[in-house]
Amino acid sequence: MKHKLVPVAAAIFAALTSYNVAAESATDVLTDGWEVHGYGSMNYRFNEDLQSFDSELGKPDYRTAGTSGKSANQVEFVIKKHTEFANGVYSDFVVRTEYGNGDSFYYTSSGAEKNNTVAQLEVKESYVALGNLPYLGEGSEIWAGRRFLNRAAGILSGEFWKQSSGMGAGFETTLDSGHKTGIAFVSADPEAGLTSEDRPSDGERTTVTSLDLYYYGVKALDGSFDFDAKFMTRADEALAADSADDGFGASITYNRDYYGLDGWTQTAIAYGEGIGSNRGVNFGGWSGDWKEDSKSLFVTSYGVLNISDNWQLGTEATYWAPENMGWADSNAEDKVTRYILAARPTYKVNDNMRLEFTGSFATEKLEGDNDWGRSSDSTDFYTLEAATVFTVNADYFGRPQIKPYVTWVGTDDEKAASAIGITEAGEKDQIVFGVHAEIWF
Repeated sequence: MKHKLVPVAAAIFAALTSYNVAAESATDVLTDGWEVHGYGSMNYRFNEDLQSFDSELGKPDYRTAGTSGKSANQVEFVIKKHTEFANGVYSDFVVRTEYGNGDSFYYTSSGAEKNNTVAQLEVKESYVALGNLPYLGEGSEIWAGRRFLNRAAGILSGEFWKQSSGMGAGFETTLDSGHKTGIAFVSADPEAGLTSEDRPSDGERTTVTSLDLYYYGVKALDGSFDFDAKFMTRADEALAADSADDGFGASITYNRDYYGLDGWTQTAIAYGEGIGSNRGVNFGGWSGDWKEDSKSLFVTSYGVLNISDNWQLGTEATYWAPENMGWADSNAEDKVTRYILAARPTYKVNDNMRLEFTGSFATEKLEGDNDWGRSSDSTDFYTLEAATVFTVNADYFGRPQIKPYVTWVGTDDEKAASAIGITEAGEKDQIVFGVHAEIWF
């Protein structure tokens, strides 16, 4: 019998050996490398007195649409360590660093730039993603860390209306239909943004957390639809009596050509309540300061039309109506209605130069207890801008580029002049001169 068992044992040993070899080879590294991406915005601008100034000209509040942004020297780098393995599994380690975002001062070569920590080199994202794990299926990915999740921004306002920014973890997968679906938990501490060096103790933290559900890429009506829902909660140890401790938000985004013409558009409607009142799906450290009965409706549509070989047109129409925010008084029943219509036609002179023109009209209507000291309940804002763009690619989004520009901003209410950063007392308009250098890669 002994001689009959030898081939059986040999077969078992061979099977085990081949399994070990296969198991080891499955984790062999096939590719391993680094990717570097980034963004740079260097905005050298001044008013009529050749003075730098600390203002975004009302752009974050949908009041203007020119080449604004108070950062004089903003630099970002995104570094990704990507590794692929023999069994199809991959890993990503992503780090985003940022410097200068929000700092308007012009520094010289005197050594240390400043004594505080405003807009110094910071790590904005740092997370690990694992994809195609065999027990989760091909096209699936899990991640954990700090990140900007599912961001979207208007092309002329520049405002991110959708994102989840903070620490978290999540799972997403691409279905056989091509649709992408995911779930994530993201948390942020509103107190972390305090300018004081004194950090809140554990009992004073009011961490906000969002459960994100999303389903993207549903084909319909000559385009595709993306669906987002966010359910939010906040720790209530140190909350005021009328502060919201929960909320929700949802949005529907429609992606297609430029309203039936050559180009593209993104149109969205979003609604939120409680701590989800910041455009419904714009979650982060700013989601803490809302009331129990706060709510808002947000609608936006933006895109680029390809008119001819030389002409392109970028447009944005945005409406935002938050209610019961308490921005003026803790018990205020107030409402602010904002809308902006903006357009930027560009003309391609040749492959390396284009002419760019921007115009916008915006209205901000105040209701309830909140008047902000205005002369009337409704205020209009205007932008006109002309620029010559020197670039390596004269397409609308061609970068890198250097853009000398002249911007005029104005309002019909002198008491609202500070809302768009007008530096001259008693004036309702202002001219800004600048040279903006920009690159992304």
